[in-house]
Amino acid sequence: MKISLPDAFLKSPIAHRALHDETKGRAENNLAAIEAAIEGGFGIEIDIQQSKDGQAMVFHDYHLDRLTEATGPFAQHTAAELGQVRFRSGEVGVPTLAAVLNHVAGRAPLLIEIKDQDGVMGPKVGPLEREVARLLQSYAGAVAVMSFNPHAVAVLAEVAPGIPRGLTTCGYPPQDWTLLSEATRVRLREIPDFDRVGASFVSHQWTDLASERIQDLKAAGAHILCWTIRSASEATDAARYAENITFEGYVPA
Repeated sequence: MKISLPDAFLKSPIAHRALHDETKGRAENNLAAIEAAIEGGFGIEIDIQQSKDGQAMVFHDYHLDRLTEATGPFAQHTAAELGQVRFRSGEVGVPTLAAVLNHVAGRAPLLIEIKDQDGVMGPKVGPLEREVARLLQSYAGAVAVMSFNPHAVAVLAEVAPGIPRGLTTCGYPPQDWTLLSEATRVRLREIPDFDRVGASFVSHQWTDLASERIQDLKAAGAHILCWTIRSASEATDAARYAENITFEGYVPA
């Protein structure tokens, strides 16, 4: 069953990893950045990784090194340990998805991207998707879920059929996707799983929005979002194809 993307996701630009600005003490995906996005009237995109003990955590990277004073693979730490990590922005603690849902409480549309847990966009997924679905059962705000991995979205279709779902997509340039085989890149580039997983939208790399496949999906009624816009001029270019943008590094008017 395909669930349409709510209009709330098309009305205001969506802050990529929330309205983060490390110079102002707002790390990616953290509560201060989330609150800033709410106050600015924006939608919010967040990323989900899994802790060692199976908790859904709001964090983008597979390693802690870039954003925090800790090091090593994210998935090798428990939720309690991650809750004590200090960010380079000065904040302490990777938030759980449960904490973020409690904080947002329907005040802004929430676009949730589940990061690939298989490693090569394969079928070794499920536990994180089921945990996200469990947490969303009682959430009353506007929410949608997506992933680059179509197997993850297929699981979401089974365990959370009433939540709008989509695919995060791009042109899969080899230099950006070195862990994927050429065959996998070619396949994913064509977005072949859109109907199979019951997707109602894609969030596509904005520099590839003119692709024939995106145009075909749009003509067939799919909602087209895009990532990641970093200036007003890029937003103007993207508006020729996409219904809404995900942005960072500037604040849309």
